[in-house]
Amino acid sequence: MDPIADMLTIIRNGCRAQKTEVAVPHSRLKTEILRVLLEDGFINNFTLDSKKKKITIMLKYAKNGESVIRNLERVSKCSRRTYVSKKEIPYVLGGLGTAILTTSKGVLGDREARRNKVGGEVIAYVY
Repeated sequence: MDPIADMLTIIRNGCRAQKTEVAVPHSRLKTEILRVLLEDGFINNFTLDSKKKKITIMLKYAKNGESVIRNLERVSKCSRRTYVSKKEIPYVLGGLGTAILTTSKGVLGDREARRNKVGGEVIAYVY
């Protein structure tokens, strides 16, 4: 029912199974969320396959073999939307994690949303 939650679950399960890459169905919102994860250093890269309409995500691991992503948590769900103003943007793990928001300026991480002084819907927490 929720394609964003499905993508987060696929990434979470891939990290737990020590996969090097996982594939999810393509959408523009998913691409933007992955762009934020890439900018914040939670994944290595992602590629779009327009023929198969898939996104291949290259997962990132530390030198000791542990996944860089400890947890992915969906915040705003279909049944309960969570909106924050620019003053209420949450700090995930005291700033070590990232909150992903949809704003009027597109999909942004929490640091970039604070810099641009915009609030919006909190999609997920990543740490």
